[in-house]
Amino acid sequence: MDAYLIPAVDGVAYGLLLFVVAAGLTLAFGVGDVLNLAHGSLFAFGAYAAAKISDGTWLSLALAVLVGTAAASAGGAVLSVMLVPIAGRGHLAQALLTFGIALVVGDRLVALFGKDDLPVVIPASLDRPVNLAGHSYPGYRLAFLGVATLIAIVLSVVVTKTRAGSLVRATVDDRDMVATLGVNPMTVRTGVLAVAGGLAGLAGALGAPIIGPGPKTADLVLMLSLVVVVLGGLGSIGGALVAAIAVGEIQTVGVTAAPALAPFALFGAMAIALAARARGLLPSGRSA
Repeated sequence: MDAYLIPAVDGVAYGLLLFVVAAGLTLAFGVGDVLNLAHGSLFAFGAYAAAKISDGTWLSLALAVLVGTAAASAGGAVLSVMLVPIAGRGHLAQALLTFGIALVVGDRLVALFGKDDLPVVIPASLDRPVNLAGHSYPGYRLAFLGVATLIAIVLSVVVTKTRAGSLVRATVDDRDMVATLGVNPMTVRTGVLAVAGGLAGLAGALGAPIIGPGPKTADLVLMLSLVVVVLGGLGSIGGALVAAIAVGEIQTVGVTAAPALAPFALFGAMAIALAARARGLLPSGRSA
């Protein structure tokens, strides 16, 4: 069991990273009814910002997080505007449009930053290994675990305990009723997509030392985030958190214990969840 301690902790950190990304994706679907296949590109904004701006000082790291989050948030808002002409055409049209946007953005990122994965320089105080139950563990990952946990708590409190969260949940349940209260549901959707994009950019900037920026980063993050959203229930924040931790553990402990079977376990779990929901054995989600 001692041999699996570090992979298990790594799985929690990896899972929380996926949760921050997937939380935005599930909010976009749960509130805006938007299937956003460009979400991984918004993560890449933050990751590339960290690679280019962070130079080993705390100030540069904070600036990278700010720039990456703001750029991705703006991208989410722009995406909401671009989706207006196809409103009401269903998820297939959304998937085609956002996938096309992802391809264009991915091509532009490669043109700007090159075809190689980029290193990310972090402050020296975070770049030291720490002792964890007699094992050496990267200090940055342990710090990220704490920050990501705080983000998850804040997000949960905002969604469930604040007026803004109540408005978001009300929009999920009854958009027409929200409109009668003088609030434009489209404005709520745009705000949610901007926040969802910001979460992806924040995860990209903070998680860049874990999932480094490169040509395949956006696709990898999108794929894993979709798995989390499907396993957790479409639109469910709590379900996304549980699913993200499970995916993180499969990606770390599973690879350590059975490297040949881990990829099959991940997509096998998703297939089982889909089959169970089709038979009404699991809740379908759609609640922020």
